[in-house]
Amino acid sequence: MKKLLHVGDNLDIDLDTERWMCGKCQHDIGSASDNVKKGLLVQERNPTEIHQPLIDEPFNFAPNPEWIRILEFYCPGCGLQIETEYLPPGHPITNTTEIDIRDLKRRLRNGELVLNDGHVSLDGGEEE
Repeated sequence: MKKLLHVGDNLDIDLDTERWMCGKCQHDIGSASDNVKKGLLVQERNPTEIHQPLIDEPFNFAPNPEWIRILEFYCPGCGLQIETEYLPPGHPITNTTEIDIRDLKRRLRNGELVLNDGHVSLDGGEEE
């Protein structure tokens, strides 16, 4: 049985293989030591499709597409949306999730932490 760590609503890490996994279909997304977004499908969206102008004026409370882009990241296996990122045009994709797996596994082995149903907690039961 896989030892899965739930990292988010739609993202897991298989602690045995140290691989990112889709939280829905368990598609292997890539090495957990790398940026998970490298293994996902990406779609750039025009921000005015999502945040429509509130008033018909030059300053209308909607993001300017020349200043911001919206990137949506999807599982290549099932199409589940994993993450969304707002970035200025030309800015590289960020690494928003980085976990020290070696230390996490050491602490699990030593009994400092417990993995229960995908969630890590202290030995006393408090979630970390």
